[in-house]
Amino acid sequence: MKYLEFHFTIEPSSSDFLDILEAVLADVGFDSFVKAGDDVVLETDILDATGDTVLPSHHESMDNKVQVPSAGLTAYIKAADYSEETLREALADFPVPNVRIDYEASEAEDKDWNAEWEKNYFQPLDVDGRCVVSATFHNDVPQAEYNIKINPRMSFGTGHHETTRQMLREILQTDFSGKEVLDMGCGTSILAILSAMRGARHCTAIDVDEWCVRNSEENVHLNGLTNVNVHLGDASMLPEKPVFDIILANIHLNIITGDMPAYVRCLRPEGLLMTSGFYLDDLPQVKARAAELGLEFLHAGDERTWCYAVFRKKRENDKE
Repeated sequence: MKYLEFHFTIEPSSSDFLDILEAVLADVGFDSFVKAGDDVVLETDILDATGDTVLPSHHESMDNKVQVPSAGLTAYIKAADYSEETLREALADFPVPNVRIDYEASEAEDKDWNAEWEKNYFQPLDVDGRCVVSATFHNDVPQAEYNIKINPRMSFGTGHHETTRQMLREILQTDFSGKEVLDMGCGTSILAILSAMRGARHCTAIDVDEWCVRNSEENVHLNGLTNVNVHLGDASMLPEKPVFDIILANIHLNIITGDMPAYVRCLRPEGLLMTSGFYLDDLPQVKARAAELGLEFLHAGDERTWCYAVFRKKRENDKE
């Protein structure tokens, strides 16, 4: 599958603006992102997916500020999905005024992605000291209740993002014993892997990207699991009857709201839909869509404007 690689720069430079740009690009088909900064920012603003400050090995400290190299956002899109006109229209409608966005595009090339992630300071993901996600090239990884090993051989992101951290935390706080679990848009299958470690009877992981599927299969094997199956596809392949006790959907707003009817159909009564990949401002839209489909809102949370929400499918006699 051929991918295009885009390097975006934004002025004025801001981590928040890059987050908004990532969301805008996701809405027009970009599916993987690597963000870097070239601005003078507070050290507390330089966070990895754990919420902890992570600084490059070479940086210039200035009191409590730091200059980090390489500004902008690198984004990837399948060549078959790319439209120059659609991208230009999306950037023209960027929701923040007086912002300049430039980009350069090229065909993505094969690389040693382990070396790329090491070079870009990919750090282990630590969730509350209970779960640690690390790559095969990491040494001296702290032991936790759950240690997940991944091999970032696929060309694009490993799921280290605020949304992933929130989903992992929610899994840690939920009873998965004996559950049938679906991980939609699985990426590296980190969520499915933790679900299996938490006692799920079986996990089905699905992604539209064949590279993600291959990488997920490798990661499942790395963690010695036999009850996680990975499939290439989308919501159209979901069963018409209830099968799953818990559905995990860490994707994008439009996909979540568009595919939610399919999730509800294959979710057992009193089953849970755990979802993320959207902004806190979008939570009312997600809640409204869920209510239309008979889902009960349980709770939500947010981190650096990214949101997650959990819903329960009502029993027939619970419906109004």
